[in-house]
Amino acid sequence: MLRYSAQEGTPGRVVFAGRMDAYSVGPVWASVLEAAARVAGADELVVDLSDVSYCDGAGAALLYSLEHSATQRGGAVRLHGVTGAIEGHLKPYREAETVVSARPPQDIPWTQRLRAGVSSVGHEIFAQIAFIGEYGQALLLAIRHPRRVRWGDTLRVAEAAGFQALPIVSLIAFLLGVILAFQSAIAMQQFGAEIFVADLVAISLLRELAPLMMAILLAGRSGAAFAAEIGTMKVNEEVNALTTMGLDPVRFLVVPKILAGVFVAPLLTLYANLIGLLGAALVMRGFGIPMVAFFNQVSGAVDLTDLMSGLFKAAVFGLLVASVGCLRGLQTGTGAAAVGRSTTSAVVSAIILIVIADGLFAVLFYHLGI
Repeated sequence: MLRYSAQEGTPGRVVFAGRMDAYSVGPVWASVLEAAARVAGADELVVDLSDVSYCDGAGAALLYSLEHSATQRGGAVRLHGVTGAIEGHLKPYREAETVVSARPPQDIPWTQRLRAGVSSVGHEIFAQIAFIGEYGQALLLAIRHPRRVRWGDTLRVAEAAGFQALPIVSLIAFLLGVILAFQSAIAMQQFGAEIFVADLVAISLLRELAPLMMAILLAGRSGAAFAAEIGTMKVNEEVNALTTMGLDPVRFLVVPKILAGVFVAPLLTLYANLIGLLGAALVMRGFGIPMVAFFNQVSGAVDLTDLMSGLFKAAVFGLLVASVGCLRGLQTGTGAAAVGRSTTSAVVSAIILIVIADGLFAVLFYHLGI
């Protein structure tokens, strides 16, 4: 049971006795604040806790409320007979006042925000270029000394990024071929040119859609997985442990993932080409085009250049996805939330870089006549 008494004087005084817990504080909360305001006015208030036998978080909340009320009146509260336990309960309430909101002030000029954004992009580009240099040096070392490469981890990552991705790649590629062929055939049917749907689907899939679709799926699956795996190791201090033991984290963690990404991406693209063409052929059967005629038209419409250009783009996309995922993992801060932010950033950054690289490839292939 909590007992209190308010004593007027200079300074005013409030004396507590008994237990200050969640059950006893609530009924007397308002009366305590009223009595404290009456005896203190704008002067200092002494709160005597010498006879308090127990105080939990609820009691500390009442004491903090007294301090806050006194501050609003321009006065102050001095605790007498306070113990270390009570100070420990009061500490979170006092620290809450110093917390700065994560939301930026609304009165920041737009020019300052623009400079901050440009500076952030510049730092990201610099970090990406520096990381390219790091893993490029590690890849050259791996080429010179293949036995130093952790091929077991490379095959494990390739299996997770490639073989385990076949179901989702099959579904997306099949639906892509079906939708593209069906929508094209409806327009071509008006001119009696349904057979040329094979040309459209084949060129679109081999040169553009299959590599791009595969890269986005790889970013969502493997890029996020790379960032989460390395980020978790960073949070658990495992990356620092590798450095302490004299092992290069880039060679130990990044190189196997990049090799797996570069190796798996073209294979997934080739598989997506086949499944997409199969889906388009099944649609064209409904428009009276036999599968033999469809594939004969495809073989005449595309050549090895179309296939290899798509596979080359896929390899570059795989390199981008793996490198961005590993970089975001190594940039992970502390805490579980940092791993989530790194994973999200890896997927978003990889997709942006894929789109930019795809546009650059379109311009380059046009000027090269590919």
